[in-house]
Amino acid sequence: MYYAYLIKSKKFKNQHYTGYTTNLKSRLKGHNSGKSPHTNKFRPWKLICYFAFQNKEKTLNFERYLKTESGRAFLKKHFL
Repeated sequence: MYYAYLIKSKKFKNQHYTGYTTNLKSRLKGHNSGKSPHTNKFRPWKLICYFAFQNKEKTLNFERYLKTESGRAFLKKHFL
């Protein structure tokens, strides 16, 4: 399975991050251990939601959508 996910900083309430992975537990652990330069300074993170797909291309397209203005509005309305 492929996952598009949303995480939110526990310390910085306005910081969130959307990403893509095939292993949610490992990816969240990576964010919280500082392996990602984009999320390192806002640790620790909690998983808010994820969307599972069987197709990698569809997952990447959905992740791109979540990073658009309308995708961010969707996340804010339903999950943040």
